[in-house]
Amino acid sequence: MKKPMVLLAGIAIFCIIIPVLISVLFYGNQNDNLSDSIKKIDKLEKSPYEKVDSKSPTISVYNSKTGKVQSMDIETFLYGVLSMEMSSEFSEEALKAQAVAARTYIIYKIENNIKAGHKGADICTDYNHCQAYASYEELKEQKGDKWIGESYPIIKQAVDDTKGQILTYDDKAILPLYFSTSSGMTENSEEVFMTQYPYLKSVSSPYEENSPKYYTESTIDKSEFIDLLKNKYADISISKDDLEKQINIIERTTAGSVKLIQMGNKQLTGREIRSIFDLNSSNFDISFVGDDVVFEVKGYGHGVGMSQWGAEGMANKSYTYDEILFHYYTDTDIKDMY
Repeated sequence: MKKPMVLLAGIAIFCIIIPVLISVLFYGNQNDNLSDSIKKIDKLEKSPYEKVDSKSPTISVYNSKTGKVQSMDIETFLYGVLSMEMSSEFSEEALKAQAVAARTYIIYKIENNIKAGHKGADICTDYNHCQAYASYEELKEQKGDKWIGESYPIIKQAVDDTKGQILTYDDKAILPLYFSTSSGMTENSEEVFMTQYPYLKSVSSPYEENSPKYYTESTIDKSEFIDLLKNKYADISISKDDLEKQINIIERTTAGSVKLIQMGNKQLTGREIRSIFDLNSSNFDISFVGDDVVFEVKGYGHGVGMSQWGAEGMANKSYTYDEILFHYYTDTDIKDMY
């Protein structure tokens, strides 16, 4: 009786195992295929603008450090730009938004043939004029091997994931201005630079309280305050006595920055005051404490276009890079150039 029982047990086990194996092999493959499909859909959803796949163009770059013009692949150049313009610790979507903005800036310069200031090259490496840039070798020297190993691939990926993509308005590259930190709103371009761009409008920027420059204070002695004004404007009439009564903010921009301010007998712009007293932005209030003048400053930068810390805040709220860009650059589209 033992052998028949063993035989029956073997048959039962065989009947159980075979269907399981078939299920694993058949349905397992189906699941793998479904998983692949999901990955492909996710990839498409993350990069819906990749419509062209051609070689990236070569651009001419004036290196302000060496004083020489060199030819570079635009995407390689952008690795060095993004490395300098935004922290690698920022979120993936914020980095991708910055990569598109930086690429658009180069294309805008080329399309509009703006070569002044960099010896006829398409772009230069002076951040005061164009964009900050550092080569791979310079980054390695400045930031170290650990950063190159861990952070540089993140920067490179953000550029690669948006290859060829630029922001357009009426099918032309926009001037994609950006800055560090807003005070909760960005500025209308015409209120800061006297030139109106339809895509550089004031918008809310609510998610950037984590920026170290969101709020700062700058204190200066009243005597030094007056000296700095008189050094800049010899004909200004302002005195330490009753200084509070000689200063009055006349007008603010839509975003709250100082547009016009009365200083003694002169009306100055907020940008002029920012420059004279080296403030982080033109969005400030002035108070007086004893013999000191206190500037209470919100934000960092000119305030027009995309706030980088605002982009980071939006990314942390699960906004994608295109949503970030469309928020800060009104009525724009993303176009894949190559």
